[in-house]
This record gives sequence, C-alpha cells and structure tokens, in this order.
Amino acid sequence: MILKSSTLTLAVVLIFVLTNHPLQAQDSTATLSGTVTDSSGKPLPNAKVSVRNLNTNQASDTQTDSSGYYSVANIAPGDYEVSVTAAGSGSASEKITLNAGSPQTLNLTLMQQQENLPNAPSSSKTAPSLEDLGFSAAESQANAKQQALLDKRTHMLKIHQRMGLITTIPLIASVVTSLNAGGKSQGTASRDLHVALGALTGDLYGITAYYAIRAPKIPGTETKGPIKLHKALAWVHGPGMILTPILGALAFEQKNNGQKVHGLAAAHGPVAIVTAGAFGAALLSVSLKF
Repeated sequence: MILKSSTLTLAVVLIFVLTNHPLQAQDSTATLSGTVTDSSGKPLPNAKVSVRNLNTNQASDTQTDSSGYYSVANIAPGDYEVSVTAAGSGSASEKITLNAGSPQTLNLTLMQQQENLPNAPSSSKTAPSLEDLGFSAAESQANAKQQALLDKRTHMLKIHQRMGLITTIPLIASVVTSLNAGGKSQGTASRDLHVALGALTGDLYGITAYYAIRAPKIPGTETKGPIKLHKALAWVHGPGMILTPILGALAFEQKNNGQKVHGLAAAHGPVAIVTAGAFGAALLSVSLKF
C-alpha cells in the first residue's frame, strides 16, 4: 500500500515537472512583429530591420516580406531599439520595452530625407552649375570634365569682378584729378598725380580684363540679359582704356611744353569720360538686378 502511494506521488511530480518546465521556457522570451511603410503608407518589402538590446548591445536582424511585415522571435525581455532602413526610402528607429510571454507589435514609418528627393531645392547655392547653363541633370552628372571647366570659369570670373571693383577706385580718382591737371606750369603736382592714377588704372584694368578673357568658355551656352550688356560695353571701355593713356601722353607732353592741347590729344578728355562711363555701366549691369 505504501509502495503504491509512493509510486503515485512520484508519477504526479514527474508529470508536473515535464509539463510545467516547457511553459516556463516559453514564457521567458518575447516576440516582436510589425509592418514597415513609407511616408505615404505603402508597405516596404525587403526593408532591413535590426532589433538591438540596449543593455547587451546584441542585435537580431531580419527583413520585411513582400507585404512589409517582419517578425523576430525568442528575444530576451528588456529595452530595445528597433532600426529600419530601406534603399531610396530613408530610415527610422524607435525604442521599445519587450516583456516575456506576450507578443508585441511595433509598426514603423520611414520618412524620406530631403537630400534623397529628386526635385528637392538646394538650401544654399554658392556657385552656378551646368544645369543653370541649360544642361540636364544627367548630362551634368555624367560630364565631370565639363563641371571642372565650369568651376574654373566661375573662379576666374569672380576674380574678374573683384578686380573690376578695385579698378574703379583709381579710375574715379584720376577723373577727379583731371580737373586740376590742365595747368600750364610744367611738372605740376596735380598733373603728375593724374598721370600716376591713370597708369595705375590701366594696370589694374589689364589684370581685370585678363581674368575675363582667359576664363574657359562653356560650349553650347548662350549669353543673354545683363551678361550680354556687360560684354557689349567691354567693346567700348576696352578700346577706351587703350586709347585714353595714349592721348593722355600726347596731352601731357603738349602741356609740359607750354602749348595748348590740340589735335588728337584734345580727344583725351572726352574719350576718358566715355571710357569711365562705359566701365561704370558694365559694373552696374552685373551688380544690380533689373
């Protein structure tokens, strides 16, 4: 009788152990699942999903199926960060606490970043691009050599513009001193100063013109608007900058000899005024928007 009772008790204990242990093992892990969509709500297949334990830094990786669904099983309970990435659709991440024994759901929406948008405007623009000159995006991306040519042209034209602004300083000063440079006394200080300022203006103008002339040309581009006017005025102040000092030298010699300015030298003043006016108009044409 005692043997039967002991046997019965042992059988009950074994049944309890064998049935209860698997339940405890199942309850000690968690399961996480969900759906990944883009910003419009469309499911994203083949998106990479990473579930990382924030305490141990261990991660379980998977990817979504054709309907954007993912599932990660047998995860230890704890705090996790779930990260999702998909080519062309951006990325997303979210933190979650997983509890043992109960499946949990976490749906994620990927927000596309601005730089991935094909038509997103640039927040800042420091230099012209080939697209500004009429080339398509495909052409500009495929022609790195032409882009390098444009960059060099842009750099040289910036120097051209800055030198042009610097040249206006002695140009204006030479025009002002010309009012007192017409005296009959030989070697007057005002006349010498006028000549020196004129020479400095000519030198700076030469440097300015060099950067405009030597800037690489971009084939297939059309000049229009203010740039077209700027180039047209160069045909006025360019020859004027060459002719003015020549006529000025003739006038200077006649004045130093006590003569009245005559002949070709008499055109020095009018040519200088026209040249200065055309040069100033050329600067304004690319400095003011109209």
